[in-house]
Amino acid sequence: MNSTLAKFDYIIVGAGSAGCVLAARLSEDPNNSVCLLEAGGPDKSIFIKAPIGLAAMLPTKLHNWAFETIPQAGLNGRKGYQPRGKTLGGSSSTNAMLYVRGNKWDYDNWAALGNEGWSYKDILPYFKKSEGNEAFKDEYHNQNGPLSVSNATDASDLNQMFIEACKQQGIKHIDYCNGAEQAGVFYYQRTIKNGERCSAAKAYLTPNTARTNLTIITHALTEKILFSGKTAIGVRYKKNKKSIEITCNKEVNLSSGAFGSPQILMFPVLAPVHT
Repeated sequence: MNSTLAKFDYIIVGAGSAGCVLAARLSEDPNNSVCLLEAGGPDKSIFIKAPIGLAAMLPTKLHNWAFETIPQAGLNGRKGYQPRGKTLGGSSSTNAMLYVRGNKWDYDNWAALGNEGWSYKDILPYFKKSEGNEAFKDEYHNQNGPLSVSNATDASDLNQMFIEACKQQGIKHIDYCNGAEQAGVFYYQRTIKNGERCSAAKAYLTPNTARTNLTIITHALTEKILFSGKTAIGVRYKKNKKSIEITCNKEVNLSSGAFGSPQILMFPVLAPVHT
């Protein structure tokens, strides 16, 4: 076991869509020292940068955790496949790049159930703050955010033929699906800029890697959250077959996805160990 190598103000576990934003926002304050841990590697691969690369990543373990479920009775005993990004940017570096917000009713329903601050009206400013939309600027869209959003280029004639067929069947044609209404037929927008994928890492980390208060550690597999009593004070991770502990003054932020975060929380609670 290695001794504690460093102490930070904030430790962020997981450099996916949430972790990249957290790292960028927290490190805007030069008084904050931030450490971002990612189990996967850097996002330099051409398969990540080139949109067509998703065809190589999604069915394989290339930058992909490639999770499987246990055999499912509803699938006649087959296992379900759950691809999840394993690189800076997480699944935003391996997905199909469609820009789709959640449905307004869902957010409003969460707020109605007592979750203050989660209504669509409350979160819309954050959607807009993140968005750099090349095509739209209105009450639902912004053009100055870090996440590039663009229309499809060189779309097949079949796309317009499909839209016309839907209109003939009485389906409403709308300009985009992230506005006042989402029911209808439309062209999706993509998180692509200048022909390259714009992942959360490309949007939030790449412009800020020179910040001296931001430390990004890749190939760092989290083993434990370290506690003092009921307070999380650090993380133990494995890199190059060595276990390393780091601690923090303020917060451990767990942003390892729908599978990774619960898994980490299931690990036994440990106090720091120094040898």
